[in-house]
Amino acid sequence: MEEKNNPTLIPKTAEEPTETAIDPTELAGAEPSVLAEAIVSYLDAKKGIDILCLDVEEKTSLTSFFVIATATSTTHAKALGDEVDFQTSRRGFAPIQTEGRAGGAWVLLDYGPVIVHIFTREARDFYRIERLYTDEA
Repeated sequence: MEEKNNPTLIPKTAEEPTETAIDPTELAGAEPSVLAEAIVSYLDAKKGIDILCLDVEEKTSLTSFFVIATATSTTHAKALGDEVDFQTSRRGFAPIQTEGRAGGAWVLLDYGPVIVHIFTREARDFYRIERLYTDEA
């Protein structure tokens, strides 16, 4: 098991199932890790790229997890954000705040214990936020 002060990177691959087994009532009051994994599955089902789930609880007081994904275009980024919002909201866990849907290069959904970042490839390469919260050079 990894130490708590190092974030956990959980890359998702195409071989994993794209449908989630999350019960519709399971997200209301769910642990942050359950919410984060559900969000990863929603992004994967809609063809999000390079999806990472980072445990940042020991690195920042803002949140417990960052879920980061890349979209193929601004339209795809908006669609990914809409899908995550739709799926979590219908399961009783709507985002507290959303940002960036108008522009689409960086869509952010804030769930409190989980913050979702959806970038176009260019925006993700520019901001490289995962490097701020990992020990990678």
